[in-house]
Amino acid sequence: MPERVGEKTAPSVQLDPEVLTKGERTRQRILDIAYDSIVHKGFAATSIEELVEAAGITKSGFFYHFRDKNDLARQLLHRFISEDNELIDGLTERARSLCDDPLQSFLLFLNLYAEAMDDMPELHPGCLIATITYQAALFDRVVLQMNRDSVMALRRRFASWIEEIAERYPPRSEADLEALADMLTVIVEGAIVLSKALDDKYLMGRQTRIYREHVKAVFGA
Repeated sequence: MPERVGEKTAPSVQLDPEVLTKGERTRQRILDIAYDSIVHKGFAATSIEELVEAAGITKSGFFYHFRDKNDLARQLLHRFISEDNELIDGLTERARSLCDDPLQSFLLFLNLYAEAMDDMPELHPGCLIATITYQAALFDRVVLQMNRDSVMALRRRFASWIEEIAERYPPRSEADLEALADMLTVIVEGAIVLSKALDDKYLMGRQTRIYREHVKAVFGA
């Protein structure tokens, strides 16, 4: 995948351009450019100067929207988490609306998630959560805490669903339900890396479906 600053590859929330001010459109543009650069090159290698040039603004324009690079990171992470939650919330709501059974709705959710990954037009550009984790020394405590909180929120989200399943369908063998919840995040993050290494955009969907089969086996479905 090309590593040009300014090429938008990140998924983004669909904001109506008609309701955005010029300043908000500029801020979103900077965030798009920064995401693409950071997940490809890293935070340290992404300079304010190149973001300014790619966005076609002045440096003072950048500092109008962001106090410094860590403020940029905070706003970027907040948007990334919001987008991720929006996707998962939508798939969860759809799965739950189609089936009241907690196990069957979770299996349906995993199918929907795998299909969403298959439908991405190209390789997943990268995960900001992983980038911040591996480059922790470059970020302030606020960014690091936001990052940790986002991971913990995913654990709670999926652990709650899996505990609900276990109440109705006791596991066939002893199972660590929290670890089973974490496994989905582990698979998704690992699949992002592996799909890029192998240039295989369908790998994420396949790995999610394998996890689905594992959940079925654990609960005897």
